[in-house]
Amino acid sequence: MFVQDRNSNRRFFVEVWEKYQSRQPLQPLEDLVLAVIKDHPEYHALLEQDENILLQEYAPDMGVTNPFLHMGMHIAIREQVSSDRPPGIRKLYQDLRVKSASVHGLEHNIMECLGETLWSAQRNNTLPDEAVYLDCIKRIP
Repeated sequence: MFVQDRNSNRRFFVEVWEKYQSRQPLQPLEDLVLAVIKDHPEYHALLEQDENILLQEYAPDMGVTNPFLHMGMHIAIREQVSSDRPPGIRKLYQDLRVKSASVHGLEHNIMECLGETLWSAQRNNTLPDEAVYLDCIKRIP
């Protein structure tokens, strides 16, 4: 999912939720976003707030999860599996899905690997290391 900036990203989530609630037709990408929103009922009320939600800060040291980042990572994982990018992630995902109690829980486990990979790339000012990412996924029990 490509977005220009934080506010347009957040606005997109809000607009998808509004379209769903008003029973408007959705585009395929909006369907993907809606599926993730539906998996997170704890964020539904948040998406119904006024424009101030677009400005809310979610600093890691505050101990509060950024709901937009969280849902965005679910979307990223689903897009990676769908496109098999990085190569091999689809097979890993399918193998783990058979053993997992829930798809949502599996995505949370993969999300840990994705977060570590992105954090390391940012810290080292490099591209994310796909091999390290896939190796992390392989270690998910």
